[in-house]
Amino acid sequence: MPKPPLSADAEKMFVRPNYATMSTLRPDGQPVSVATWYLYENRRVLVNMDARRKRVEHLGNDPRVSLTALDPDDWFTHLSIVGMVVQLVDDADLVDIDRIARHYTGDQYGVRGDPRISVWIEIDRWFGWGALRQN
Repeated sequence: MPKPPLSADAEKMFVRPNYATMSTLRPDGQPVSVATWYLYENRRVLVNMDARRKRVEHLGNDPRVSLTALDPDDWFTHLSIVGMVVQLVDDADLVDIDRIARHYTGDQYGVRGDPRISVWIEIDRWFGWGALRQN
């Protein structure tokens, strides 16, 4: 798996509003994977979640994560990143989740009033497949 930065083609695909899954680790080491929205900004990944989710607890115990984004035009083409959570930030004003929601839907996030957490991930390694495959 190459180290950052992403290739130009990988970055071009990764900045799009792709279908994605994020994996965290439970305290017993069992991986947990869930669908997620994300933003790729300044070579880091931003995800946002309800502050009451178990994933927040998982990330507090072990900051290692992986995220895989699938090209919606060609699911054989995908990009996976492996990284570390470097920052957990309360999103009290829903600024980050609104930015992410607008990226995916064109509108602000629909659920208002629930506590949100923004999670910043630094990429340690990445892997592309399909049109992004490295030789």
